[in-house]
Amino acid sequence: MTEGHQESGGGDSFDLSQFYQIFFEEAGENLDLMEQMLLNLNLETADDEELNGIFRCAHSVKGGAATFGFADVAELTHQMESLLDRLRRHELQPNPMMVDVLLESADASRVLLARHQTGDTSAPPSNADLVRRISELAAGGTPAPAAVPAPAPVVAAPAPAPVAAPAPVAAAPGARQLEIRMGPLERPDQVDGIKDLFRDIVGLGSVTEVASDRADTRVFHASTSSSNDDLLDLFAFHVSREQVNIREMSAAATSWTDRDDPPPGAPVAPAPGFGFFEGAPGVPTGAATAATPVEVTEVRPAAKASVAKPAASPVAAQPEAATIRVAISKVDQLINLVGELVITQAMLAQNSQALDPAANQQLMAGLADLDRNTRDLQESVMSIRMIPMSIVFSRFPRMLRDLASKLGKKVEFVTQGEATELDKGLVEKITDPLTHLVRNSCDHGIEMPADRVAAGKPETGTITLSAAHQGGSIVIEVRDDGRGLSREKILNKARERGLDVSDQMSDGDVWQLIFAPGFSTAEVVTDVSGRGVGMDVVKKNIAALNGTVEIDSSEGYGMRVSVRLPLTLAIMDGMSVGVGDEVYILPLSSVVESFQVKDDAVNTVAQGSRLVKVRDEYMPVIELEKVFQVPRYDGGKSGDIMVVVEAEGSRVALLVDELLGQQQVVVKNLETNYRKVPNVSGATILGDGKVALILDTSTLVRRSRH
Repeated sequence: MTEGHQESGGGDSFDLSQFYQIFFEEAGENLDLMEQMLLNLNLETADDEELNGIFRCAHSVKGGAATFGFADVAELTHQMESLLDRLRRHELQPNPMMVDVLLESADASRVLLARHQTGDTSAPPSNADLVRRISELAAGGTPAPAAVPAPAPVVAAPAPAPVAAPAPVAAAPGARQLEIRMGPLERPDQVDGIKDLFRDIVGLGSVTEVASDRADTRVFHASTSSSNDDLLDLFAFHVSREQVNIREMSAAATSWTDRDDPPPGAPVAPAPGFGFFEGAPGVPTGAATAATPVEVTEVRPAAKASVAKPAASPVAAQPEAATIRVAISKVDQLINLVGELVITQAMLAQNSQALDPAANQQLMAGLADLDRNTRDLQESVMSIRMIPMSIVFSRFPRMLRDLASKLGKKVEFVTQGEATELDKGLVEKITDPLTHLVRNSCDHGIEMPADRVAAGKPETGTITLSAAHQGGSIVIEVRDDGRGLSREKILNKARERGLDVSDQMSDGDVWQLIFAPGFSTAEVVTDVSGRGVGMDVVKKNIAALNGTVEIDSSEGYGMRVSVRLPLTLAIMDGMSVGVGDEVYILPLSSVVESFQVKDDAVNTVAQGSRLVKVRDEYMPVIELEKVFQVPRYDGGKSGDIMVVVEAEGSRVALLVDELLGQQQVVVKNLETNYRKVPNVSGATILGDGKVALILDTSTLVRRSRH
């Protein structure tokens, strides 16, 4: 971009849209983190680290919103920042009303950000009343409850909304005269076009590039009322913060206010409300509080992928990036390619079995290496999609806080196993079912405080959400110490609905009745629950993920719902079994043992059902030949090998002809590509190119019960 183009302000302006998505993701993460810290804040003993952390989140969102011209978001978060600034300076004592208004403000910020992200041009919601309450709290007052929006004018935003290619505007009254020095730079053109960016986003009255005493440094004279932080946030998309020095000149814009032409890195007092605070991560050693001059060359953690890689700087070292943002579609594509590689490797392994190992020693060694490397690669790629359950758990404290307040209950939320990892695809699909289970525990399970005290319990109920690995599965439990399920009430409700029930049913079978469509024992229908929808959908959604749901309850003491899911839906370890000319795959995590059966170990009972005795324990026998109607071409030969599989806490013995071995298989969704097949959870492609069905062990176990 030429100098003449910059001066005229015409033509194409700098396009910031390429950075929008990164900003929206980071803003969402900051708001989520701020919400989590607010919920965990101890109002009586809040320390500097906690308050500073909350302040940093609001400050980051405000800076980014101002950079991109999202004035409404910048305005609201600036008000939040003002309140948090007084809290972290201990000028105010935090109280529940402040936490409530900050949580409400975070929600409002999400709404505004979503509007910008989707390009919504309808009239935005008014946050005037919210701003009024924040301002009154920041002033040390007690605001009136949110009702009619206050007529007080809304404070002006720190940055105007973006407009298309505006002409240069005159400097606003009271604007600061700045010299902005950028360097040392890796390339002289690293900041080309920056003056147009100034005018478009920050609204500088005038920008002029002046001669520099170094070839790798660019110097601008500018007038602006924007804070140093806003400017640094803007420049971060072009140069690192360590490469920027901002110094304030006199009103005549001819000399430095300190008169001594200080060396690069000279401190300058930031605008009120935008200062750094003592002890913040990344602040240069010896930085003072916001009341004293501080370095503007702030060091921050890892730059995102969109930020230009900083050059080596004598001022400060830039930490290396710890993470990188990658689109999920790219990870999915990588996993699919690895899946195809697994299939190809299996094909090579199968075809090599007919070769003479002695004559093809080098080839066989290479295939063995390929097998090992393929497995390691598959495990590494799958781990990319694995994310901790804390991502799911973090959404519940706020939800429970609001729900308990609405219901007039006191609830403590406990999480266990947050570091347990699960495939991202499963995490997204399990969130809604878990949300319903947690809401049910709060609404139906936990009693009112007075009722709990009358029952000899503490008035505060406890809801526990835990996750743990068990074999090749993950088990997620939702537990509460509430009233539990009433066997009598469930049976009576089932009879009213015409369901076939009896008093001789086991507790486990009675608890399963609550998963019937439209089943609800709630006496009052509220906007929380009681309409008889949800639990059947919960079970259906979990079953669609090849998962299971189990319930355990004791009336008066509480309830536990256990959800068992596979760790991933993409690639799994399986055991191949042969029945006739067909090959079936059993999930290796479900296989307990296999053995050759003798005729006298199998007994036939009522209605032709068969049982096999395994170490003094009888278990049902399922003949896969009959389940899948496998044709026989070998003169009526019957299998004599049994594979014991376990699911939903029960075991069955599958009768097969032969064991073909263990192997990694790529799971293909049969329902999407064909249709739902009973007793089958998916399909895979074998090394010889044939398709093998992956058996649904949970369905087979349930089949044996009937």
